[in-house]
Amino acid sequence: MAAPVEERISVPIDDPNADTEWNDILRKHGVIPEKPPSPTPLIEEAILEGRRLAHENRLEGKDLDELDELEDLEDENFLEKYRQQRTAELASLTKKAIHGAVYPISKPDYSREVTEASNNGPVLVNLTSGLGTNVESRVLTELWRQAAQEYGEVKFCQIRGDMAIEGYPDRNCPTILVYHKGDIVKQVVTLMTIGGVRIGMPQIDKLLIEVGAIKDNDMRVLKRMRDAEDLEEEKREKGGIRGTSKKAAVIDDDDDDWE
Repeated sequence: MAAPVEERISVPIDDPNADTEWNDILRKHGVIPEKPPSPTPLIEEAILEGRRLAHENRLEGKDLDELDELEDLEDENFLEKYRQQRTAELASLTKKAIHGAVYPISKPDYSREVTEASNNGPVLVNLTSGLGTNVESRVLTELWRQAAQEYGEVKFCQIRGDMAIEGYPDRNCPTILVYHKGDIVKQVVTLMTIGGVRIGMPQIDKLLIEVGAIKDNDMRVLKRMRDAEDLEEEKREKGGIRGTSKKAAVIDDDDDDWE
């Protein structure tokens, strides 16, 4: 008769983090270190804190008309707090809006209108193309007008590239130059790195935030971001409806085949 085969028990002593009775004994005697605390409570706490902040800041970026629409859904005192905040912000923006349009400048004006003026805050210059075929230049020129109207506290200037810098190549246009305290602090040659011909106001917002012309919690920026999110959500919902309709149509066709 063959001798019984010895039964071996595998104990994961090589994994000090394993939840085993053997490891508990080893920890008790200091053979292996105590098991590190689970990160789960910290993660759950961070999630709850994120939800709390999101709820508290749910009215951030909403304008006065949008706040009025929430009268039946939100606490009146809470709404009034944000109304007063928005009114104060609008008053401050109106007071600071000393520009409101693009300044077309010439080379003799450059030092005064750009370099010296940048001591009072960032000045953005658009070096435009002299050719009507430069699509990027035309796109940025239009956005420059919109940005100047929307951000009246920021100075936007414009000059043809080869008039500002003799021999400046048209292939480098448009070029964005940002001056602050008399120096160039940002330079963007063509729109290739900021969206190309698909550039929009969100990219201009990002540039203005980067150079310190506006803050990242600016109500105009937050509103544009929220509008973009709402539009994306609407597209997803419409896509889901269309997808459901197509699926229903296919099912109907299949049913017809069996009739």
